[in-house]
Amino acid sequence: MSGVSAVARIRATADARGGTALRELTGDGPLALRRSRHPQDAGAAHVVLVGAMAAPLGGDRLRVEVVVEPGARLLVTSAAATLSLPGREPAPAHYDLDLTVAGDAELIWRPEPVIAAAGSELRLWTRVHLDPHARLLLREEQVLGRHDERPGRLTSRLTVRQGGRLVLDQSTDIGTGAPPGWDGPAVLAGHRTLGQMLTTRAGTVGASAEAAAFPLGENLTLLTAVAQDIPALRAALEAPDPTPRPVPVP
Repeated sequence: MSGVSAVARIRATADARGGTALRELTGDGPLALRRSRHPQDAGAAHVVLVGAMAAPLGGDRLRVEVVVEPGARLLVTSAAATLSLPGREPAPAHYDLDLTVAGDAELIWRPEPVIAAAGSELRLWTRVHLDPHARLLLREEQVLGRHDERPGRLTSRLTVRQGGRLVLDQSTDIGTGAPPGWDGPAVLAGHRTLGQMLTTRAGTVGASAEAAAFPLGENLTLLTAVAQDIPALRAALEAPDPTPRPVPVP
């Protein structure tokens, strides 16, 4: 099977001055990582994921591994949307995210949306491993198709373990080629954009006509929403810019 295989790794650790150091920052192929200044917290690290080439294409296997060690604070964003495109062979692309957050550590995962272009097939799996005293804000946004084009297929899975216990394992399969009913009233109801926000911050999430909130585990909440476009989705998630201030753990 053709395609590109690439892995990016981020490891954030607390330094001796109350800040955060990046002990590991490596990426290859289409996964490039860049250091940046945190917009609000001088003691936190900020990493930007930059697409160095068109990806993911059909047959590609991409993986991002993030570890936030005790006392560290990390913000991860992306320079642009992730665009899933068809490859030369009719094979799905795989994009895995493995996020581990230790006790008294904080991860804010806030990339730009994943867009499933016409003819593409992407399998996205996000695995989250949390210490019971970890702090997390994870936002995922997915868009079916570019402007005025048919959607590609996007199969996504989110699994969350807190203190070693599985608290969430959910999957969605939407877009052209997905099982019937994906665009029906029980799933997207004609919308083209969906998203979710997973957070340990009390008071960050709520619910609206377009969104629903679900309590999970210890101080952990999942908010899901559908919308016609990204601005409407972020409004439904009540988080147009959800970067929280660090919150001390008792």
